[in-house]
Amino acid sequence: MQKFITLTGVAAPFPLRNVDTDMIIPKQFLKTIKRTGLGKSLFYELRYDQSGAENPDFVLNKPAYRNAEILIAGENFGCGSSREHAPWALLDFGFRCVIAPDFADIFFNNCFQNGILPIKLPQADVDKLLDDAGRGANATLTVDLEAQEIRGPDGGVIRFDIDPFRKHCLLNGLDAIGLTLEKEKAIQDFEARDANARPWA
Repeated sequence: MQKFITLTGVAAPFPLRNVDTDMIIPKQFLKTIKRTGLGKSLFYELRYDQSGAENPDFVLNKPAYRNAEILIAGENFGCGSSREHAPWALLDFGFRCVIAPDFADIFFNNCFQNGILPIKLPQADVDKLLDDAGRGANATLTVDLEAQEIRGPDGGVIRFDIDPFRKHCLLNGLDAIGLTLEKEKAIQDFEARDANARPWA
């Protein structure tokens, strides 16, 4: 998993409330078990019309936000089903951070497991970031995980809270497999001792 230390990128404003995982990545795109290739179908029903042509009014189709890496979202983001394809699609599009007043619990946990930093902030702070994001290509934010700060284009700073264990995992690029591999030496030592103690096993 890619480490998350400091991210400086364009922020896209997407204040819609109760965005569920089917809106993030519709069910017809869930046939794959690959984590790549889903970005083109992110927010499919909002990004494209019935003919498959881009909707020019949708935020991610506007030139300023096509390479956005930070999403400023509305409350209860990621509700609905528990599909892990939702953070996969966000990550494949290029998003490394999602900021919202709150998230659905399973989606929130899935983000950490896939190298995306979800940040919960009071609505007033989200509104300020939405205003910053409305500047288009000038909507550059810096998210500093180590300092737990978001720095805006005008130099303003918003601090955020994060669980220390999850912070450690993101800073070091550790998913569940990576955490296990940190104990590789201890596992190998145990297996060697067990092989000597129970050669028949």
